[in-house]
Formats: sequence, structure tokens, C-alpha cells
Amino acid sequence: MFIQTESTPNPATLKFLPGQTVLETGTADFPNATAAERSPLAARVFAVNGVTGVFFGNDFVTVTKAETVEWEHVKPAILGAIMEHFQSGQPTIADDGAPASGGHAEHEGEDSEIVNQIKELLDTRVRPAVAQDGGDITFHGFDRGVVYLHMQGACAGCPSSTLTLKMGIENLLRHYIPEVLEVRPVAV
Repeated sequence: MFIQTESTPNPATLKFLPGQTVLETGTADFPNATAAERSPLAARVFAVNGVTGVFFGNDFVTVTKAETVEWEHVKPAILGAIMEHFQSGQPTIADDGAPASGGHAEHEGEDSEIVNQIKELLDTRVRPAVAQDGGDITFHGFDRGVVYLHMQGACAGCPSSTLTLKMGIENLLRHYIPEVLEVRPVAV
């Protein structure tokens, strides 16, 4: 098994491409080791000293490390953990009835048409681009012209994430949806 790696805009995060499907649908974010308990793969990666976050996409695993750790010290152990997992035959996520995240929070009410337009733009224009960088951005809410988005994987804590939100996503949404006045990140 050959696992490729790609850098991301976030220097604390690397994208690992195992050459096979990681998740059939959706994404899964594990911001700490406790959250990783439902995933044999995430638990294995968190067992590597210095790992602070794990995120799964369709065909990649994004790993975030502590600032005090250098990639050359943890990358071989992470590669070994990922390879060991896929050779074990265990599922990526234990089937406990909780599916991987499909993406967006539900929103009902008078703004539902605007929210549907926001989600459509995120799904078609934004999410494919950030997935290439090893992350995901999902809709969290819309209130009085403000769109709230949750950043995951390489996007969470990325130095350029504010620029991406403000100059990229906010400008895109404001262009197509006049009711959007601002975009803000949320921590979940």
C-alpha cells in the first residue's frame, strides 16, 4: 500500500491519500481523541503522540499536529497507523447508528429559500475547492443577513481561513444572494 501526502494551506495539517475510499459519503471530523473513540482509524492516528485533530473525506485523511511537534517526527508513525488500519479490515467508523456528517445543519423558517440557495452555492462552488485542501466548510446558520459556517479539517485553524471566509466565500454569497451581508465562522 502506497500512501501519498499533500501539504495544505494550514502548515499544521497534512492530507494523507491512501489510494482507496476512506468514507463512502459525507465527512467526519474528530477534533480530539475522545471524539475519535467511534472510529478505529481516527483512534489509531490519535495514538501517535502530537496529533491534535483528524478529519475524513471520501478519499483522504487530514491530520493536524501540535505546534510543538515537527512533521518529520510524526509523519512516519501516522503513515504506519493509516496503513495498519486499512490492512486490518476494520471499518473506518464503527457502525453505532451515527452516520458521518453529510454537511449542513437544518434550517427552517422564513429564510428557508435563502438558506437553500446558500447551501447550493456551498455544495457546488465552495466545498469541492476546500476538499482539495483537506478540509470542509459546512452551513451552520443564517440570521439577519449573517451566514455562520463551520470549518473542519485543514480549514480549522488555518492562517488563511479568515481570508477564505471574507474574500472568497462572503464575496461569492453576497454576489448571488443580496440578503447575505456577512459570513462568520463558528466553533462547534
